[in-house]
Amino acid sequence: MSQCLSLALLALGLVGLSGCQTPRRGPTAPAAVPPPTPAAESHADLEKRAEAHARFAAGFAFELNRQTARALDEYYLAVLANPGDEVLALDLSRRFIQDRQFDRAAELLQKAAAEPNSTGLVSARLGYVYLQMGRTNAAIDANRMAIKKSPRFIAGYQNLFLLYSQTGRPNEAGKVISEAARQPQPDAAFLVDLADLHFAQNRAAKTTNSAANLAGRNAALAALHGADKLNPTNLFVLQKLADGFSKLGETKKAAAVYLKLLERYPDLPDIHEKLADVYLRDQDKKRAAEQLEAIVRDNPTSPQAWYFLGTLAYEDKRYERAGECYQKTILLNPGFEQAYYDLAAAQVALNKPRGALDHLDRARVKFGQSFVGEFFSAIAWTRLKDYTNALRHYTHAEIVADVTDTNRLNHTFYFQIGSTHERAGNIAQAEKYFFKSLQLSPDFAECLNYLGYMWAEHGTNLTKARELIDHALRLEPKNGAYLDSLGWVLFKQGQPREALKHILKSIELTEEPDATLFDHLGDVHAALKEHDKARAAWRKALSLGPSPAIEKKLRAAPGQNQGP
Repeated sequence: MSQCLSLALLALGLVGLSGCQTPRRGPTAPAAVPPPTPAAESHADLEKRAEAHARFAAGFAFELNRQTARALDEYYLAVLANPGDEVLALDLSRRFIQDRQFDRAAELLQKAAAEPNSTGLVSARLGYVYLQMGRTNAAIDANRMAIKKSPRFIAGYQNLFLLYSQTGRPNEAGKVISEAARQPQPDAAFLVDLADLHFAQNRAAKTTNSAANLAGRNAALAALHGADKLNPTNLFVLQKLADGFSKLGETKKAAAVYLKLLERYPDLPDIHEKLADVYLRDQDKKRAAEQLEAIVRDNPTSPQAWYFLGTLAYEDKRYERAGECYQKTILLNPGFEQAYYDLAAAQVALNKPRGALDHLDRARVKFGQSFVGEFFSAIAWTRLKDYTNALRHYTHAEIVADVTDTNRLNHTFYFQIGSTHERAGNIAQAEKYFFKSLQLSPDFAECLNYLGYMWAEHGTNLTKARELIDHALRLEPKNGAYLDSLGWVLFKQGQPREALKHILKSIELTEEPDATLFDHLGDVHAALKEHDKARAAWRKALSLGPSPAIEKKLRAAPGQNQGP
């Protein structure tokens, strides 16, 4: 086959070889042994070469006219006339395999493999075809020949591993990987494919044997590190190398290779996505956001990128930006259900509960009733201080979860219901749900404190209230809210002097001034007859927000200048 026709074949994308291994061409391509000259060829050889050229030219013409079946027939006859052209033989066999024409693929590969200068790639492809035909022994022999001819091409090992795995011979499959790993001076392409074999072995084993899994992981990692040390430049090798490191959780190594790819091939698809994924797993939110921003610059219609940008913004408490990203996600993909709920959460965080309810209603109409939709609706109604509607949605959420996913009914869920009942003044119901929460999570500090404070506020169960608050403080000793609760229960127990130090410590540890803390401080000072300090504390509380109750205490306090 002429060199110009071979180049035309490549231009049409007809050559599809795995990896980056290139077989030796037929007699017209440069080779280690000079090709025979026409003078050295017999008359029969010249006729075969001429026929091959003519057949290929005819096939090429049919291919240009989109007469694929006729083109394949001509290419097939061209290979039979000149089986030494491995490029055409391998490509044509691939196309026959895709069409499940295994007999034709086997026939032309047998002839190509019989050529004296054929490489292991042809034998490996023949072994694969035999396996598809159910000819197991022939497949083993062909792949063994592939390894013998070209031990530094991994295709033979890959096919043997597949064969032994599919026929229930895991020990033999493992021996093939070990044999491949012993090859001296493998190149980077071989090593990244060897790592893939280790991955496949772990998957095929389907074992929970941690020692075996760890050994496979370490072997794969060693192969990848070996490839990395060779500083490969091939695009496909670099992609496999980065993907392998990512698969093993070696996020920094994966990121370094992905960045190298991005520098060399800035238009390569999916690299920004893969980098973003690596950075997210590495908790590097800043770099993850940079990659996601690059994605939406290049492809502003990617709902996944907008969604993850929204998630990062939400975690960073940039709720306005989070809402914008979630809205774009929904605009681009109205079927992205979770985005509706996350948008509602951002709206609640922005103190826009009405907007949150609007989005949740849209989700309910589109997707039906769901636990998450009912849960966020309850939170939004709570923000509006409409506890009746909030409790109604909590009840719906509980019913949905009881049918679809009882794992949703956890300690946090029952705590939310309990706190809503408390705000609605349903103390008995609040106790019931707080008890359910603590039954599921006895060390849930927030619930321990809330229940203890509620009892202290109502002057009931003070001894038990203190036990609960002490428990919460053992879990979080520097929590300002819990220290205030301890001070408050001590005050209710008639120990204002003891209460004072805890409330002062609470104010010291609380970043944002809180009116309730200063109100409590004023009450404690008043109980200690420290009226000037009491008035000062109450005035501070009023500066943080209006309260008729505190104004009343100021007016009633002994001493001069009693007004607020």
